[in-house]
Amino acid sequence: MNTIKRKKTIYSVLELIGVLLVVTFLFFPILWILLTAFKSGEDVYSISVIFEPTLDNFRRLFSSAYNFENYYMNSLIVVFFTLIITVPVSILAAYSISRYRIPGKTLLMFAILATQFIPLIVNVIPFFSAFRNWGLLDTTVALIIVNLGHTIPYAIWLIKGFMDSIPKDMEEAGAIDGASRLRIIWNIVLPMAKPGIITATVFCFVVVWNEFMFALILTSQEAVTLPVALSYFVGENGVIWNEMAAAGVIYVIPTIIFMLIVRKQFVKGMSAGAIK
Repeated sequence: MNTIKRKKTIYSVLELIGVLLVVTFLFFPILWILLTAFKSGEDVYSISVIFEPTLDNFRRLFSSAYNFENYYMNSLIVVFFTLIITVPVSILAAYSISRYRIPGKTLLMFAILATQFIPLIVNVIPFFSAFRNWGLLDTTVALIIVNLGHTIPYAIWLIKGFMDSIPKDMEEAGAIDGASRLRIIWNIVLPMAKPGIITATVFCFVVVWNEFMFALILTSQEAVTLPVALSYFVGENGVIWNEMAAAGVIYVIPTIIFMLIVRKQFVKGMSAGAIK
């Protein structure tokens, strides 16, 4: 009996050590960036956690040297308009594919899914040529268009899975009561598919917020977004770690706020997806 208890104790200790190692591995970079953001140029190469914190790094970001607020606003604009178009279009498309008999539906869904397999670099030259002819280079409109081409197919595929799980009987009951198709979607389908819609929105938000390649190639000055702006801290004299860390801290704030707002519905959507 003592041997069994001893083994359980050893397993528990090993499990605790494993969890601590994983947590340390995951959160150490975050802690390092957070501390570095408040260090001066002299303290940035010190491994000591005791130093005199400063806000100068954040002040320089929003000075005329960087104009970081412009990059921040560009990213917010691109994300906002991409999501505001992606979500309703994807909901209606997913509902139509899920509920109506469409010739070649299987082929259509495969085509939608296949768009996710195409490397983004393959699309750069056609988009660059088209936007150059249309005068859209270095604009947020160009970035919104290219992001829509990636987020809408993904959101359609994900939301359709949740639409398929909604019983049609409830919609038929609403139709018998005289509700229009749009009212049925608004009052019955959307509340039941809300976790899936939130899940798709979260993933699309993360993809657009972190998109780098198109922003790097299609912008040069006016429409530069945060991922590209972070590369500006790498210069001839090396990396300005303290200012880059400060920019990184500001960069993740919208993501944290967004996740805090939708976390409950996101967990429900992930759980429902796992069950299905």
